[in-house]
Amino acid sequence: MVKVAVLGAAGGIGQPLSLLLKSHPQVTELNLYDIVNSPGVAADLSHICTKAKVTGYKGQENLDAALAGCDIVVIPAGIPRKPGMTRDDLFNINAGIVKGLAEGIAKNCPKAFTCIISNPVNSTVPICAEVFKKAGTYDPKRLFGVTLLDIVRSSTFVSEAKGMNPAEAKVTVIGGHSGVTIVPLLSQLKGVTFSQEEVEALTHRIQFGGDEVVKAKDGAGSATLSMAYAAARFVDSLIEGAFMKKPVVECAYVESPLAADDGCAYFASAVELGPAGAEKILPIGPLSDYEQGLYKACVEQLKANIAKGVNFVNQA
Repeated sequence: MVKVAVLGAAGGIGQPLSLLLKSHPQVTELNLYDIVNSPGVAADLSHICTKAKVTGYKGQENLDAALAGCDIVVIPAGIPRKPGMTRDDLFNINAGIVKGLAEGIAKNCPKAFTCIISNPVNSTVPICAEVFKKAGTYDPKRLFGVTLLDIVRSSTFVSEAKGMNPAEAKVTVIGGHSGVTIVPLLSQLKGVTFSQEEVEALTHRIQFGGDEVVKAKDGAGSATLSMAYAAARFVDSLIEGAFMKKPVVECAYVESPLAADDGCAYFASAVELGPAGAEKILPIGPLSDYEQGLYKACVEQLKANIAKGVNFVNQA
């Protein structure tokens, strides 16, 4: 009995994500919000023979109704990345969109688990947190940046390189969710050894996998289908941990003490999900010399990304 809202449901990620959530056995209500086309997406999905009741909400004036009483809110809203754009180029547009949606969550479903997909995630999660703090509703255990696509890509690329079953190539990815802030801990993968050349090639591909898709789509958008899969998997784990009370571990970008000494109040790592949300932030564990170098490069950039998000709300 879980009520989920997807904000940005008519977009490239929103539509396949909504399809996957419509087929989830525990989702009983699915509210689809966007500034255009959401009633059409909802009408289409509503014909699928699963129990989730789908309702479309279009336009800013219907945001409150879309969010009322929701247990989980997933935000893929905003513009996608185009060739030549960095995630920072998206900031000026998507920051304002996420801020407005966060204000709606604080007002209508302050206890909801909020899952942020809108890029740049390194900055949009702090934006959301600052909005919630101003509203007096912030609970750090209930706010997540969805970085799971980095883990999904890691499993795919490692399993292809090593001839493994992707389900067994479970790589922990820490840090943030763009470029050099993505730190895959390949050294911690049990029973697999990599040459330094393999480590460097895989690390680069995991960090910049998004660029592969942007380039291949040739102006038609960024990673949408794989991102929708990763987001649906994260929501599934959240439902399992929080509502079915079976503790489950996933990587996510959350408020964290792990890199606080290096100036990063938010950090992605393995997190145990339970009824309160992010119940336990698991330690990073041992890093190879190469990974220590990656970590240093990560925190330098991540620190600036976080500050940019915090300042966006507090200067407004």
